Amino acid sequence: MGIQVNHSTLQRLVQRTEVECPTARQKVTQVSVDGGKVRLRTPTKGQQCQWLEYKSARVEGLYYGATFQANWVLTHWLNTQPLCAPCVCLGDGHDGVWNIFEAVKTPSERLEILDWYHLKENLFKVGGSIKRLHQAEAWLWQGCVDQAQALFQDCQLDQARKFCNYLNHHRQRIVNYAYFQAEGIPIGSGAVESAIKQIDARMKLTGAQWKAENVPKALAVRCAYLNGQLKF
Repeated sequence: MGIQVNHSTLQRLVQRTEVECPTARQKVTQVSVDGGKVRLRTPTKGQQCQWLEYKSARVEGLYYGATFQANWVLTHWLNTQPLCAPCVCLGDGHDGVWNIFEAVKTPSERLEILDWYHLKENLFKVGGSIKRLHQAEAWLWQGCVDQAQALFQDCQLDQARKFCNYLNHHRQRIVNYAYFQAEGIPIGSGAVESAIKQIDARMKLTGAQWKAENVPKALAVRCAYLNGQLKF
C-alpha cells in the first residue's frame, strides 16, 4: 500500500522520512547497475559547483535502489535479496559498476555480462575499415574475443589498441550474446539507464543544487516513488 503524498509535502519527506528499499518476493534472476551525477552546492558563494556520482541498481526489473558516495549501502541491499545462483549481473564498462558487483555474493553466484550495446558502441569508436568492424562485431556477438582482437593486430589506430585493452579487461564478461538472447537472458543494461533518467528527473531539476547530506534522502524518496511506495 503506497503512501499518498503531494508535492507540497515532498520536502518534508526528504528531510524526515527513512524509506527502506523493498525486498523482492520472488527469486531474483537479474540485477543491473549504473551511475548518475548530482550537482552539489558549494559552501562559498561564487565557487564552481561540484558534480559527484551516485549509483543505482535495478532488481529483477521491478525494484530500484540508489546510494550516494556509500556503495556499501547498495551492495548490502542487493545481498539481502533472494538472488538466484548464478544471478545475471549487467553493467557497462565502468569499473565503478563492477566494483559494486564484486561485493555481491560470490563469483560463483554471479554471471557478469558486459552490456552488448556499450561493447558495440566502443567497437565502432575504433573507426577505420567498416568491413573489419562488422567482422569484429560478428565475432563478439558469438563471444569470440580472440578472433575479434586478431582483426586489429596490424591496425595502427590508437583507438584500436585501446579497444583491445578494453576487451582484455572485460574478457570474462563478454559472453555468447547470440545464445543468451535466444534463451531470453538480458544482454543490455538499458533498463537501469532509463531508471537513472527517471531519478534525474528529480535530482537534475533546472538550477537544482544539493547539500551533500540531503542527496541520499532525496535518492531514497525518488526510488520509493519508482517502487510504488509513494503516490503523488
